[in-house]
Amino acid sequence: MRIFTILRRALPGILAGSAIAAAAALPSAALAQAKEQYFGVPSSRVGPYSAMGTGYYGGIIDYLNYVNMKQGGVNGVKLTYEECETEYNAARTVECYQRLLNKGTQKMVVFDTLGTPGAYAVIGRMQPDNVVLAQFGYGRTDAADGRVWPWVFGAHSNYWSQIAMKMNFIAGKEGGVAKMKDKTIVHLHIDTAYGREPLPAMRVIAKEWGFKLIEIAVPPPGLEQQSQWLQIRREKADWVTFWGAGSGMNSTAITTAARVGFPREKMIYVTFGGAEEDMVPAGDAAKGTFVVANAVPGKFPLIQDIEKVVYGAGKGNMQNPQRVGTVYYNRGVAAAVMWIEGMRNAQRIHKKNGQTVNGAEFRDGYEALDMTPAHLKELGIEGMIPPFKLSCANHEGAGKFRMMQWDGAKFQLVTDWVGPPDPKLIRGLIEESAAKYAKENNVTPRTCS
Repeated sequence: MRIFTILRRALPGILAGSAIAAAAALPSAALAQAKEQYFGVPSSRVGPYSAMGTGYYGGIIDYLNYVNMKQGGVNGVKLTYEECETEYNAARTVECYQRLLNKGTQKMVVFDTLGTPGAYAVIGRMQPDNVVLAQFGYGRTDAADGRVWPWVFGAHSNYWSQIAMKMNFIAGKEGGVAKMKDKTIVHLHIDTAYGREPLPAMRVIAKEWGFKLIEIAVPPPGLEQQSQWLQIRREKADWVTFWGAGSGMNSTAITTAARVGFPREKMIYVTFGGAEEDMVPAGDAAKGTFVVANAVPGKFPLIQDIEKVVYGAGKGNMQNPQRVGTVYYNRGVAAAVMWIEGMRNAQRIHKKNGQTVNGAEFRDGYEALDMTPAHLKELGIEGMIPPFKLSCANHEGAGKFRMMQWDGAKFQLVTDWVGPPDPKLIRGLIEESAAKYAKENNVTPRTCS
């Protein structure tokens, strides 16, 4: 059965937020804390962003279960977790952070909000609480400068690298950067910190290349966009970069674009707006839409083994197992892989094999992530994400993405892993922004060798 048909049948339940999972499915024994590593999971399974949250956090939880079932934990340390529903709301994210921070005698070591508004809401808590903020391709971009933000990571890519990659893709379609002069590009975005995040880099690129940038906001949840698309038509936009959230907003953009006659092959969706659940509700109108991916869909060897080990035992977290291997799911698995590899590194660095690690130790292990091609292959996710390496100063890593295009039933990959055309420009903007933050907040950047 094609993914198009499967998701169409499953979608009403997804959008209604019906994919509610058990709060804690991993084995737990209160008296065995020395052999258990606790993870807090601030999920978003209900509300307008549920399709994104159920897939992403389902992938995370499936991988934690998989490591327990397949490997007996991490060097003998079993993984436990507890969920808290945020509804992709910044205030609720703060509440969940406080609720999840401690469990018995253990403290969580990593927090992943799956949202820039939530990340901004808790980012100041990370260093005092010794918790890593893991922003997998989202969040505060200048946190890529680890000298100013030692507890925040944007691995393996961030929004400024992504928008630069998109602009380069558009330039290629138009015949080169020189052809961008006098082009009109609209940045259509949800009116939140997430939607505005790429604009600092986009404005600089627009000035350097000479194209006209028009910024148009959509009030959340973004289910009404008629006036915005009529404005796009009046402006005679050449391209639209779309920064949406939630399958309702994302599919609405496609259907409204179709109504006003804007070609979908001139629309490029953000990573968190471009998944199967975002394309399917728009039906035939979605065909041709471009989407940037920081984790590509597919049944990679690890995904197949999760199906065999976890779902074969009836322990899968996804209410609809057919969503295993889709964009949001694979991204969640990739996020959890980083957590566990960070934990392995922490055990090795601090000579704690077979023991739990604390926040400071986990931070060291996360910063030591080195996802070489060989290691990705060993993990079973070669090609699903790009190779990357973190360091004291560099908390982004690869800064690379793949462009996909929806063919009406599935995504087709149209590029290899590609980064910004001028990585030094993006890094310079990151360092300038981080330095400004440090000065304004009396932060002394650490020295990195």
